[in-house]
Amino acid sequence: MIQISETAQTHFRKLIEREDIPGLGVRLSAQNPGTQRADVRLEFAEPSELVGDEWAIDCTGFTLWLDAPSVPFLDGAEIDYEVKATGGQLQIRAPKIKGTVPGEAASLVERVRWVIDNDINPQLAMHKGHVTLTEITAEGIVVLNFGGGCHGCSMVDITLKQGVEKTLLEKVPGVTGVRDSTDHATGDAPYMAREA
Repeated sequence: MIQISETAQTHFRKLIEREDIPGLGVRLSAQNPGTQRADVRLEFAEPSELVGDEWAIDCTGFTLWLDAPSVPFLDGAEIDYEVKATGGQLQIRAPKIKGTVPGEAASLVERVRWVIDNDINPQLAMHKGHVTLTEITAEGIVVLNFGGGCHGCSMVDITLKQGVEKTLLEKVPGVTGVRDSTDHATGDAPYMAREA
């Protein structure tokens, strides 16, 4: 499931021995898995800090605890420690962490969420905005709620029609349109304020 090189295990053992805490191990988890913002988190973990559903990977001298919800995203991950003249560098490769594109058999909701998380929200994040899926009607209309810098932004109608709707219509068969359900009058930090 996860490959941990001998040099990485040696590196972790040295760090754990320095801490001198009984039962101390290393916990690995996926942060924001299945999205473009996905990353790994590696931290020391004492037995009292474990939730109880972690997967245990026995290494020489310590245990690597794998966060249970992260398992599908960290399957096939590789942890290595490259020794260099000036020190060393830990490398973690997790090819499945950003998830996989849902196939044609996936539900419309899954396919829409994938495009929102991987195509639309990374673009909106440049203006501190994001959208969340509220519902998809029986007619294929995607209903969204705008947040962050998009909530109350004077350009939201253009963003909706020329960005979000265009992207969803192109990339998700079955989507017939997009509608905004946001109360933009309540936006308190819009990217571009509306004129009063």
